[in-house]
Amino acid sequence: MYAFRIAFAAALLLISSASLASPTQNTPSVQVRYDDPAHFTEARTTPPSERTGADDYLVSLKRYIEHRAARILAPGQHLSIVITDIDRAGSFEPRMSTAGHWIRVIRRTYPPRIDLRFTLTDTNGKVLREGTRKLTSPNFMTLVSPTDTDNLRYEKLLIDRWLRKGTQGL
Repeated sequence: MYAFRIAFAAALLLISSASLASPTQNTPSVQVRYDDPAHFTEARTTPPSERTGADDYLVSLKRYIEHRAARILAPGQHLSIVITDIDRAGSFEPRMSTAGHWIRVIRRTYPPRIDLRFTLTDTNGKVLREGTRKLTSPNFMTLVSPTDTDNLRYEKLLIDRWLRKGTQGL
């Protein structure tokens, strides 16, 4: 019975200390959200026959940005990113594959672009830096390995180049 009381008291102590923890301890250091993706350039330029599942890339891109950005932040910093527009590399041209689907053609004339707003704050919520960025790369095709088959390789390149500047470049 005595061991039960000790275990019960320890559990109560653990629960109460968890509830007293700072709210920022439980929140992720990077938060990414999309501002009306149905109106992104990418959504507007995708042919109607290709729109089913066309925005699936948003989940993967969000996860990638959160992971990569979290690596550059100092302890206690928080980065909030709102993506306001995306135009993926390439474009659908009026050609059909043998299966009857449109084909995304990657050419230098179709560079990727990601427009975003961000706010970088410290542990106390003080804004360290904020602003807007229009990420693009006219020479995007020369910066990625030709053997890279990731369908978001060009968009990830934009994010990596922006984040590589670190919190000073944000």
